[in-house]
Amino acid sequence: MFDKDTYIRRRRSLLERMAGEKGIALFLGNVEAPAQYRDNAYKFRQDSTWLYYFGIDAPGFGAVLDLESGKETLFADDVEIDDIIWMGPQPSVASVAAGVGVASSAPYAALEATVAAARAAGRPVHFLPASRYATALTLSRLLGIAPAETFSAGKAGCRRASEPLVRAVVAMRLVKEPCEIAQLDDACALGYEMHTTARKGIRVGRVEQEIVGAMEGVTLAKGWGVSFATILTQHGEIFHNHSHDCTIEPGKLMVIDAGAENNMHYASDFTRTYPTGGKYTARQRDIYQIVYECHELAFSLTRPGTSYRDVHLAAARHMLERLSDVGLVAGDPAEMAADGIAGLFMPHGLGHNMGLDVHDMEDLGENLVGYDDDQRRSPQLGLGSLRMARRLVPGNVVTDEPGIYFIPALIVQWKEQGLGKGCVRYDKLESYHDFGGIRLEDDVLVLPDGARRLGPQRLPASPDEIEAAMEQDKTA
Repeated sequence: MFDKDTYIRRRRSLLERMAGEKGIALFLGNVEAPAQYRDNAYKFRQDSTWLYYFGIDAPGFGAVLDLESGKETLFADDVEIDDIIWMGPQPSVASVAAGVGVASSAPYAALEATVAAARAAGRPVHFLPASRYATALTLSRLLGIAPAETFSAGKAGCRRASEPLVRAVVAMRLVKEPCEIAQLDDACALGYEMHTTARKGIRVGRVEQEIVGAMEGVTLAKGWGVSFATILTQHGEIFHNHSHDCTIEPGKLMVIDAGAENNMHYASDFTRTYPTGGKYTARQRDIYQIVYECHELAFSLTRPGTSYRDVHLAAARHMLERLSDVGLVAGDPAEMAADGIAGLFMPHGLGHNMGLDVHDMEDLGENLVGYDDDQRRSPQLGLGSLRMARRLVPGNVVTDEPGIYFIPALIVQWKEQGLGKGCVRYDKLESYHDFGGIRLEDDVLVLPDGARRLGPQRLPASPDEIEAAMEQDKTA
């Protein structure tokens, strides 16, 4: 938890941003979620927006901010003797509230009466989209709407949620404070150790699960755990491959996309692609070099005033120019990029926002989080999946993660549908159907005069650096 003044300042800023709005703003923290039965719950993870404004990392809390009077009330229940037997003595709700600068507190049951009174008086109840079903059920009960109406409907957000509140929260959380940047650097240091452990564990004949266990153990020993389900696979063409039951084979490429969450719940998210035998083949090195160049280009262009959409497009143009050099496409790179040809090789966007969530705030509605008001999402494959397109400002934290993938089903579909406008060399692509994929990712902080990569040091990234590190791993 940060100091009390941090949360007081954030809530005051939120009220200022909501000036002119009537009613109350309702915030719900998470509750415990049973894994199999009530007393065997999943590891508790607090709602990120709740952490941002209230910092209380415990289940069963709610809060109301009166947008007109400025009054703040925290709702939760003091423990009783049955709880103390199992959990030990706990601080009172009033003392917890005082610890984050909230003067008023009440039992959780009073939350329902408070919301009901506001509704009866015709006052708007501003709420954020739910990210968990338990929260949706509570919102449904308090507001008299269906649980499904409390979630974001895909990228467009939640129609029933308060757009003014969503916009105010997004505007604040998009720009990281110095205390948050320190936590992100810490999470990235943990991610560095996590990935280094993984790289050192790559040995032909090992089962992937062994490596995953070792690298995730680092995050549990020194932080909260992983920031998302670990991707470690020799089938990098499958973006979210969470199966780790394969034996490591020689001559393959292993994509490791994994992040750590530190004890303050800030995230890291790195990706590296390693040759399983320690050396890239000539063809692997050619493709890896292209991805590396796109990665470095994107970083060099990341600065205030530049839209991340334009950074994505610049990386796409360079990718197509270099793929032309190896004979996989033919044509003008700018024209091919405009026609969406890059989507065949990189069907995802260049990056996303990161902070308290690894995909920061996307539960609030991806378009509101990642797009300026004058931007519209592209229908093209690849560019249409760009999660962060905004004009960058100092304090933004984004991922830089270009990739090249050879997805057989997608290649076949494009060929059958006659896509590519004569630019795609399908005859050459046939020999790449068993190639897999390559992705490279770092976490980047936008500065007033450019950008820097987060974390005290950078994982090896160029093909030479990767091979040298893996050679050194053999003797370590």
